[in-house]
Formats: sequence, C-alpha cells, structure tokens
Amino acid sequence: MPFIKRLGFFLFGLSIGLIFLAIFLRKKSEETGTSFCYLPNCRVLKDIRSKQYTYSEEIRNQGLDALLDSATVQYFFTEGDIDFGASNTEAKPCKSYVIEGNIKERAAILQVQNCDSLVVLQSLQY
Repeated sequence: MPFIKRLGFFLFGLSIGLIFLAIFLRKKSEETGTSFCYLPNCRVLKDIRSKQYTYSEEIRNQGLDALLDSATVQYFFTEGDIDFGASNTEAKPCKSYVIEGNIKERAAILQVQNCDSLVVLQSLQY
C-alpha cells in the first residue's frame, strides 16, 4: 500500500477521533460545570467567585450595599475586567483588585480585597 494512501487513512481516523473527543469533552464540561481558565483575568475572577464576600464599612456608610445586590456582585465577578495596572497583586495578606464593569448602563469600578477565605468589597465608583 503506498504511503499516500496510508496517510489518508491515518488522517481520516484521526479526524473522526478528534470529533468524538471534542463532543465527549464538551458534554463532560457541561455536566460537571468545569471551565478552563488560563488567562489571568479569568483565573482571578474564578478565585474570587469561589469565596464568600462581605461589604466594607465604607460601602455600608455610603448606603451602596443596597445598590450592590448579589446579582450585581455576581455580574462583576463573572463579566468584569480586572485592571491589573491599578491593582495591588503583591499586597500581604490580602491582594487588592480593581474590577471594571457596568451597572445600569453606567461604567463602574469595584475595588475588592481578596483574602485567603473571604472577599471584601471595598468601594464602588462611577
């Protein structure tokens, strides 16, 4: 059998195997909720989402805790963009992040402190 014919059979089998693998992995990730976060923005937001959060005294004193309901906070934690230039990722014991997003069609900036077991929402700016 010539090499070209064997190469054709190999590539045909490889393509069928890759299609089945893609279908299997997609179904598996949908069932288990597994997501693949490799970029820094996605990894930090996933880490923040995995922890409980609380409001700082500044947010409570300004009355912003009513504006920052759980749906708005989850929006920031899933769809927000982290400004790493304005964030302090080397701080000890809690890293400080600046998350940009939109609240009711207005640009907003949420500052959070990411501690080991808790996320503290520090301030909200429009």
